[in-house]
Amino acid sequence: MSASVIMHVRCRPDIGPEEYRRVLDVLGDVTPLVQPLPPSAALGQVGGVLRLHGTEPGELARRVRVRALLHGVDVRIGVADTVATAATASARTGPGGVLCLPDERAVSDFLAPLPVDALYGVGAAQAATLRRYGLHTIGAVAAMPEEVVCRVVGGKAGRTLRQRARGIDPRAVVPLRRPESTSARHDFDRDMLDPVLVRAALLDLVAELAGRLRGRGQIARALTLSVRLADGSTVARTRKLRAPSAHTEDLRTAVWQSWDGLAFQRARVRRVTVTAEELTAAEDGPGTQLSLDPEREARLRIEPVLDRLNQKWGHTVVRPAGAYRRAS
Repeated sequence: MSASVIMHVRCRPDIGPEEYRRVLDVLGDVTPLVQPLPPSAALGQVGGVLRLHGTEPGELARRVRVRALLHGVDVRIGVADTVATAATASARTGPGGVLCLPDERAVSDFLAPLPVDALYGVGAAQAATLRRYGLHTIGAVAAMPEEVVCRVVGGKAGRTLRQRARGIDPRAVVPLRRPESTSARHDFDRDMLDPVLVRAALLDLVAELAGRLRGRGQIARALTLSVRLADGSTVARTRKLRAPSAHTEDLRTAVWQSWDGLAFQRARVRRVTVTAEELTAAEDGPGTQLSLDPEREARLRIEPVLDRLNQKWGHTVVRPAGAYRRAS
């Protein structure tokens, strides 16, 4: 596959805003080059991160899909060297949910027999016009001289259509403005009474968020803890950080303060969500100051090492000891 390796992630059409944001977060954990296509799709350029993850494009796409499923969202992923081809592939992944086209031959073999309306960007009216002139498949469009296709559907549209039918699309993934918030959520298998297990889940979410922020080069100014109770009600608390940060220790302190402030007595907890808010670029923050606490300094120095391990193998490979649940 060429240096340009693009994932087109397709969600179900009725996906909600919160679920969609989770999909963007999962994709953002894999690559910083993410282009949202709201309300239900996204692009990710992963050619430059394959070595970091130590895998090939198809396997990386399967990891993204599994991580999205763990967040309760089913996605379909097409992988190719252009936006149009990857988007066409994501609509025809089959039951496996991932279709990777590793080279030009695979792209040609995939596109050629498909009906013209299967090509990404071809509308119903344009497809009807092409069929009226005997161009029923993408392969037929690709084989037709450019000037003929231009006469059928118009000059610029014809050139673009024929190029995409031949697997050519010069568009690049354009990362948009970094999000102003990001969240992580844990749903318990049953209504949870044990505060130790609730704290373990919260610590796991904090570690995931902190690693995500550091990977994106962002820091948070505030943290919101939302707790869904057994009766369906939700209680939320937002706490400003003492200083903008992406360090696990700082986010954990804010979450503990919010949780203790709720003062639950025998509350049955169904779901916990932690949201990092008022995000800004790390370079715009106050900078790192020496804390004069050798234990804290040691924890901060090891964070980049842990981040590299978790980026490669998933955020649960290395995490705080307190985040591990007791065996049932």
